[in-house]
Amino acid sequence: MTTIDVTTTRAMAAAGGAILLLDVRTPAEFETAHVDGAVNVPLDRLETHLPQLAEAALSRIVLICQSGGRATTAQAKLAQAGIPTSAVMTGGMNAWLAAGAPVNRGRQRWSLERQVRLVAGLLVLVSVLLSLVTPWSLLVTAFVGAGLTYAGASDNCLMGLLLTRLPYNRAGAADPAGALAHACRR
Repeated sequence: MTTIDVTTTRAMAAAGGAILLLDVRTPAEFETAHVDGAVNVPLDRLETHLPQLAEAALSRIVLICQSGGRATTAQAKLAQAGIPTSAVMTGGMNAWLAAGAPVNRGRQRWSLERQVRLVAGLLVLVSVLLSLVTPWSLLVTAFVGAGLTYAGASDNCLMGLLLTRLPYNRAGAADPAGALAHACRR
């Protein structure tokens, strides 16, 4: 896995060289705050845009997500498609914001990670309360615990993947194909 830190990413972007900042978060997360000049292609739609990304591969592709997990998954998908010129920005937007780097801000929305914590917590709370009526409801708690364990061990969150499909997380979606075509012409 190739990584790049925030300072180097900022320097490369400021130099105006051949760099494509590819943000693989949900459109809602992207709308909340994103790096200036970044193109939003959500992870679940990455395969659709592989031809444009192959064209952009002549430049360096820096993958950005919230903390690094989705960008790492995106890098593996790009490598499988024969696009080896990508690097994951270490720490993602969390690191970018912590460094005090400038961002474009829009309507504030909950991050996908926060949504997962809310839904998982609610499922556990409701299932524990329902266990007062029927002990079988504790199976939901076990299922959520198993899912969180899997997410921690594999860095792939199935609940997060499901939540990306909700209209809330699709709102504000731009045209990734158009944005990529524009980015490739630069």
